Amino acid sequence: MIQLQAIERFSPNHGPRPEPARIDMLVIHYTGMTTAEAALERLCDPDARVSAHYVIEENGAIWRLVPENRRAFHAGVSCWEGERDLNAVSLGIEIVNPGHEWGYRSFPEAQMSSVERLCRELIGRYSIPPHRVVGHSDIAPERKSDPGELFDWARLARAGIGIWPPANPAPRGLAINPAESLDDLSSIGYCVTAESQTPALVAFQRRFRQSCCDGRLDVETVIRLSEVRDAFAPSRTAAGRAAHTSSFKASCSPCK
Repeated sequence: MIQLQAIERFSPNHGPRPEPARIDMLVIHYTGMTTAEAALERLCDPDARVSAHYVIEENGAIWRLVPENRRAFHAGVSCWEGERDLNAVSLGIEIVNPGHEWGYRSFPEAQMSSVERLCRELIGRYSIPPHRVVGHSDIAPERKSDPGELFDWARLARAGIGIWPPANPAPRGLAINPAESLDDLSSIGYCVTAESQTPALVAFQRRFRQSCCDGRLDVETVIRLSEVRDAFAPSRTAAGRAAHTSSFKASCSPCK
């Protein structure tokens, strides 16, 4: 049970997780609707077949809609690190914001404070590694743009949530190699092909180069890709080591 105060509102839109259950991913969304009540109504509408585990209002109020041990319907058609059934392994947090369609705006302090506290609790409870904390646009770049370029990923990283490497100035005369940049996107976790590279780059920029989200492979984006790639690698290595250790212990009999 969440230790933060949360308002219970049941959504019928959920299902079982596969056995053995694995929760190792956190997906952050914005609601993209005009009001919090409209978003809650939709997420609890059985005909809509969409839901999330939590909703956070602009005033910081937290709603719990789906039990964490159940699969909420929030990720949709999506992919990260080659994995596609992301609802099965993730927790979904919807943050109330009109989104790009209805007047996208910054996320208030009260809201971000609740986002930070909730994320920290969920990450601690399920040992979610930093490279598995993502935005909806990261996992569905051709369909989604949330939580968008105004979301404060750097703040969350300072609180131990996700990854935000420092940015360095681009060196003069750097040659751009599109194939290498495509490899960097894949190394970070984006499921990308030559045909889907532009929306994936836009999603990457919304997350890691928020001042410019045009999908162009310029020098600054190339440098940022390499910085993020290098920052993600230790998290992935540590997670793999932890999984190996857990598997090894599970397969051994107690020493006598």
